[in-house]
Amino acid sequence: MALALEIPTLADVIANLAAHGFTDQFRISGDRLRSIQSGKLYAPGDLRLVDFHRFEGVSDPDDMAIVYALETRGGVRGTLTDAFGVYAEPGVGAFMEQVKRAA
Repeated sequence: MALALEIPTLADVIANLAAHGFTDQFRISGDRLRSIQSGKLYAPGDLRLVDFHRFEGVSDPDDMAIVYALETRGGVRGTLTDAFGVYAEPGVGAFMEQVKRAA
């Protein structure tokens, strides 16, 4: 008998985070994080990493991704998504290291 394990997809995790109030989407803009919805910029010290989910493609490195759940000092909650591994955007990793150090 084989057990069927349901592994959540990136879309599932983002939808679940949105259902829990992480509705904004962020992107790196230089040395800041930009809200796609409002255009507001945030420094690493303005943010708190609430959670993250990493997806590892067992058979395809293109399936590797990470999604960060972030909250600003002002209470804005949203997500930042990046590739994981060899395709990761260096600016995202460097920015998130600063967020972790600022915590």
